[in-house]
Amino acid sequence: MDFFGAQERARRLSLWLVVLLIVAVVGMIAAAVAVIALAMVLIDGGQPGGDPLARALDPLLLGGVAFGVLLVVGAGSLARHLQLRSGGSAVAEALGGRVINAATRDPDERRLLNVVEEMAIASGLPVPSTYLLDEPGINAFAAGHTPQDAAIGVTRGAIRCLTRDELQGVIAHEFSHVLHGDMRLNMRLIALLYGILVIGLVGRMLLRGTAARRMTRGSRQNNGQVVLLGAGLALMLVGFVGTVCGNLIKAAVSRQREFLADASAVQYTRNPAGLADALKRVAAHAHGSELHASRAEEFSHLYFSRGLPGLRGLTATHPPLATRIRRLDPAWDGHLPEPSVEREPEPVAAAAAGLEEPADQTRAAAPAAGMAPLLAMSVARRVGEPNDEDLQQARRVLAGIDPILLEAAHDPYAARAVVYGILMGAEPSSRARQREALVDAAVPEVLVELDRLAEPLAAVRPGQRLALIELCLPMLQQLSVAQYARFRDCLERLMAAEDDPGALQWALHRLVISGSEGVVPRRGHRHLAQVEGAVACLLSSLALAGSRDETMAAAAFRQAADTLGLSAAFAPRPAAPGDLDEALNHCRQLAEAERPRLLDAMARCVAHDGRVHPQEAELLRAVAWALDCPLPMSATD
Repeated sequence: MDFFGAQERARRLSLWLVVLLIVAVVGMIAAAVAVIALAMVLIDGGQPGGDPLARALDPLLLGGVAFGVLLVVGAGSLARHLQLRSGGSAVAEALGGRVINAATRDPDERRLLNVVEEMAIASGLPVPSTYLLDEPGINAFAAGHTPQDAAIGVTRGAIRCLTRDELQGVIAHEFSHVLHGDMRLNMRLIALLYGILVIGLVGRMLLRGTAARRMTRGSRQNNGQVVLLGAGLALMLVGFVGTVCGNLIKAAVSRQREFLADASAVQYTRNPAGLADALKRVAAHAHGSELHASRAEEFSHLYFSRGLPGLRGLTATHPPLATRIRRLDPAWDGHLPEPSVEREPEPVAAAAAGLEEPADQTRAAAPAAGMAPLLAMSVARRVGEPNDEDLQQARRVLAGIDPILLEAAHDPYAARAVVYGILMGAEPSSRARQREALVDAAVPEVLVELDRLAEPLAAVRPGQRLALIELCLPMLQQLSVAQYARFRDCLERLMAAEDDPGALQWALHRLVISGSEGVVPRRGHRHLAQVEGAVACLLSSLALAGSRDETMAAAAFRQAADTLGLSAAFAPRPAAPGDLDEALNHCRQLAEAERPRLLDAMARCVAHDGRVHPQEAELLRAVAWALDCPLPMSATD
C-alpha cells in the first residue's frame, strides 16, 4: 500500500465522517420532533386549540430542537476529544489496561515488548507505549492521534495463547493502522460518535434515577417523576436513533480497513501463515476475542478482531473471521486448531532474545556501498512500508547493541542518560564541557547513570544510535511535566555546549523532542518552490554531512536540487541548529504530493558518491521521521 496515498484516503474518510455525522444528527432531530409531536397528541390531542402536529412543526420549536440536539452532540464530542487528547494511553486506560513495565521479568510480557520494539525500529516509527489488558480473549488494538502518542494494547489471552509468529502478525496488523492513518481516523470517530450517543446516555441516566426513587419511595409518585420518566424514554428513543447511526458509521469505516491492515501485515512479515493462524486461534478460543471492559463498545472499531458479540451484519465492525482467514490462506479447509489454552511461559532468556539466527553485527554496521543507486530511486516508495528484511535488520541491530545499554534504555533514569550520551559530541573536549553543563541541570541519579554508561556509550556504532533513542522514547513519555522540563533544559544545554553540532546531532536532538512530546504533524498545501530556501538548507546540510570535500558536497547538492527544479544555491557552511529547525518547520508544510519528491532528492544527495554510510543512512531516516515520513531500515541500508 502506498503510504502517501493511504494518508490521503484516511483524510478523505475523515471528511466523509463529517457528512455521515450530519446525516445522523438530522435523523436525531427528526426523531426528537416525532417524539414531541407524539407527546402533544397524547397530552392534548383531544382538546380544541388546533392541530398538535402543526404546533410540533412550528419553525421556532423546530429551531429550538435542532439547536438543542446540535449543542448536546457538539458538547459531547468536544468533551470526549479533550478526554482523549493525551493519545492512545487514554484509550488503553479506559479499557482497564496497564502499561507494561519495560524492565518486566514476565517472559510473555518481555516477548511482546520485543516484538513491538522490533516492528517500530524496522518501520522507522517511535516505539509506542505497550499496554496489557487483563482479558482472557485474544485481541489487540492501536490507538493515538500520531505515531508519537500511539499506544498498543494486547490482551493477556493473546500473549498467553499465541506463538511468536502469530503475535508478530497481530502486531504488524496494528502497526499498519498506525502507518496508514487509520489510528488517527479512529480517534476522531470516537469523539464524533460519543456526541451522538450522549443523548441516549442521558436518557438512560434519567430512567435509572427515576427507578431508584420509585424503589425508595414506594407508591408515593408525583408528577415530577412521571415527567422525568417520560423525558428519559424520549431521550432513549432519540438516542436509539443515534446509536444505530453510530454503529453503522463505525462498521462502514472499519470493515474495509481491516482487510487492508491484514494485507499490510503480510507484506511487513512475509508470513501470511502467522496472521492466519492467529485468526484461527481466535476462532477456536473459548473466549474468542471478546472484551468485558465497561467501555469496550465505545472502542469496538479499534480492535484486531470483533470484541463484542452483538455487532453483526451491517453493524459488524470487522469482517467474518472465516473471510479474513481465507484471504490469507486460500487453501484453508475450515479446520480449526484445538481450543486455545494458555501455554506455559517460555524461559526468560528465550523470550528476551526472540531470534532464530545469530546476529550478524558486521552486516548491521557496514556501509551499504552497492545500494546507493537503488536507494536514490526507491526511497519514497518505501515510506511506511516495512518488510521482513527490515524486521531481520532490526533484530540484528538490537542484538548488536551492548546488553547494558538495552537494559538502560528501559529504565526511567538510565534512559535519560543514554539520550544525553548519544547527543554529546565526539570530541573529548566538547564532551567534557557538555558533561559540566549537565551538573547544575540534570538529576544527580541520571548523572551517575551517565558516568556508569560512559564506556558502552563510547562503543555505540553508527546505525545503533537511532534504535537506542527509539527504545528510550516510551520512558521519556512517562516523565512528569516537571521532569520533562528539566530534561528538555538539559538537551538545550548539550546543544549549546557543543563546539560544532553536526546535522546528525541536530536531527537526533529534534527526534528526541518530537518523539517525547508527541508533536502533532503539520499538514500543509505548499509547493517546493514556495519553500525553496528551506529545502536548500536541508539539502546542503545532508550534502556536507556526507562529504568533507566541499566540491563533492556541492555536486551532491546540485544533483538533488536539479531533480526538484530548484535554482537555490549551495550553502558551503553547516547551518546552525536554529536555522535547521526553521527549515524543517517550513518543509513540514509541504503538500502530501511534494513530500515523496523531497525524500527522493534527499536520498540522491546522500547517495551521490556511490556509497551510503551508516551515518548518512541514520541522518536520512531521522530527517524523514521529522517530516512524518517513516523510512524502514532497509530503505537506507
